Amino acid sequence: MSKQLFIYIVDRLSNEVEFFRQKRDGLGRLGLSTLQKCTAAIRVLAYGSAFDAVDEYLRLGGSTTRLCLQNFVEAIINLFGDEYLRRPTPEDLQRLLHVGQHRGFPGMIGSIDCMHWKWKNCPTAWKGDFSRGSDKPTVVLEAVASYDLWIWHAFFGLPGTLNDINVLDRSPVFDDIINGQAPQVNFSVNGRVYHLAYYLTDGIYPKWATFIQSISLPQGLKARLFAKRQEAARKDAERAFGVLQARFAIIKNPVRSWDKVKIGKIMRACIILHNMIVEDERDESTTNWEDNVTTNQFDVSDFQQGEGNGSSHVNLGFSHIANSMDVENDIRNRKVHQKLKADLVEHLWNKFGRDEDNN
Repeated sequence: MSKQLFIYIVDRLSNEVEFFRQKRDGLGRLGLSTLQKCTAAIRVLAYGSAFDAVDEYLRLGGSTTRLCLQNFVEAIINLFGDEYLRRPTPEDLQRLLHVGQHRGFPGMIGSIDCMHWKWKNCPTAWKGDFSRGSDKPTVVLEAVASYDLWIWHAFFGLPGTLNDINVLDRSPVFDDIINGQAPQVNFSVNGRVYHLAYYLTDGIYPKWATFIQSISLPQGLKARLFAKRQEAARKDAERAFGVLQARFAIIKNPVRSWDKVKIGKIMRACIILHNMIVEDERDESTTNWEDNVTTNQFDVSDFQQGEGNGSSHVNLGFSHIANSMDVENDIRNRKVHQKLKADLVEHLWNKFGRDEDNN
């Protein structure tokens, strides 16, 4: 985290959260400063250290550090959650679709995967629910990440005995689409038009119209190229998990809290801070690359291009609930999944096949 971003967070908390304002005691002496309180919370999140590990460095005790952490994560969620853990806006979707098309996957808006966080002090009565076999208890995080490691969707709190499919059944990842509250997306692949954006996944996810998996045993040059490109692009979610754990060791290490609600708040705050860092650290090369990809806006005429071309378009209007009664069936449509996957295989070959032949 840069100094500029840290100072920005400190200023917001000192101005808008009562706990972080520096106050005087009964003798008129100044108490702990906002910098001390925020630094204590950040150090616990970043290093996963015990609450009393910063007593000499920051001159505050373990119980005070605990209060700083609790108030810090709640403040981060309340002040920054709506902006940095939001659903993609139409502008965000347009950018994600253009980048996906540049990578050879028109209609792709990210990768979805799950991560387990070990729960060291899981209550004994719950260990059967949160432990799989002889493993330690874990709590599951389902997340959607894009090429820049921004996490767009986070669903946390289910027990570790559930696999990715069980988590998906309980996940609200498609609720906006089903309820008619998501922007309409149209894109074409290999001359065929589709109306639902999709995520790249690993093999455990079902064969739905909104999921595209790799080919487990690719036969032929086209299938091998598709598998290579899909598996490379799908690593976005895994890279996001790795960077999240590297930035916040409290997530990498087994969590010591007993309270499941507090654990959820810590995870949510870390994801928000992660997205804030992603936005702050976007360098010029990334920005220029995005500008090159997203300079031209696509329109409906792009759908009339020949085979091998792909285009994407976001309708700024929202789908109506009356027209979305069968959306859930469309999301789970296996025939559309098979057609889309076959079209993507052809599209990738037409786009990158010549480079593979040269290699």
